Amino acid sequence: MVARLLGQKLSDAWSQQFIVDNRPGAGGALGAETVAHAAPDGYTLMVTNPGPSLNNILLRKKPTYGFGDFATIVYIGSAPLIAVAYPKFPPNDMRELIAYAKAHPGKVSWGSSGTGSNPHAALELLKTVTGVNIAHVPYKGTGPALTDAVGGQIDGLYTTTISAGAFIRDGRAKVLGVAGPKRQAVIPNVPTLAEQGIKGADNIVWIGLVTAAKVPRAIIDKLNREVNRVLRMPDVKQRFDQLGLDIEGGTPEHFGKFIKSQADAMSALVRTGALQLD
Repeated sequence: MVARLLGQKLSDAWSQQFIVDNRPGAGGALGAETVAHAAPDGYTLMVTNPGPSLNNILLRKKPTYGFGDFATIVYIGSAPLIAVAYPKFPPNDMRELIAYAKAHPGKVSWGSSGTGSNPHAALELLKTVTGVNIAHVPYKGTGPALTDAVGGQIDGLYTTTISAGAFIRDGRAKVLGVAGPKRQAVIPNVPTLAEQGIKGADNIVWIGLVTAAKVPRAIIDKLNREVNRVLRMPDVKQRFDQLGLDIEGGTPEHFGKFIKSQADAMSALVRTGALQLD
């Protein structure tokens, strides 16, 4: 949704078509590889998140690309992960989920958008913090995982209101908790994990725009200026508010420093053994 909205606005501004090409699989790695290996001309961009830009680099033994393969353009925004479940799944909040999982070790099935994705990392962090045994079920993207969750093939998954909003509004999914520092305006009655007594398991999904390394700085600056302009548009802000996405914006350096800070925090978890995915 974010990519399509930005793509349309950029198309309108420059009278050039921006084609949004979904590349699911391997926690976003397949799409990231396309951009990492693209010609450095600024025509191949990636709307990215922690899965392809962080987890797949730090948590795999043999990553197929690295931080140096990308140039940051702009930090678009962020949203906390939410725990979404099949409506008939017995637990109705995270405390009940933890109790249920402890009473039925290995029986709760929890999907993700792929091994190494941010929702997968969030699950592993929850398991580490609470000591529960929950079975991970990786999918090729969020869409198939959500479809199976609302259909009852799996019990639940971590996702965002950006992806699951329609399912939540029409009652096909219920929200157990918000893995962020505050409640979300779009689901104000759903408490955070911390409010439910679960500390240290928060996880946000940040979204940004990158391109291949060695793209000329003039092109990066042009894209940065235009995306920042789009992010300030009232209709864009209204749409992002509806999705539960907090707008960020800023310089390419700002986004680069943010990714580094997230990588440092993730590396600390890996070193201590708190998080191992591959």
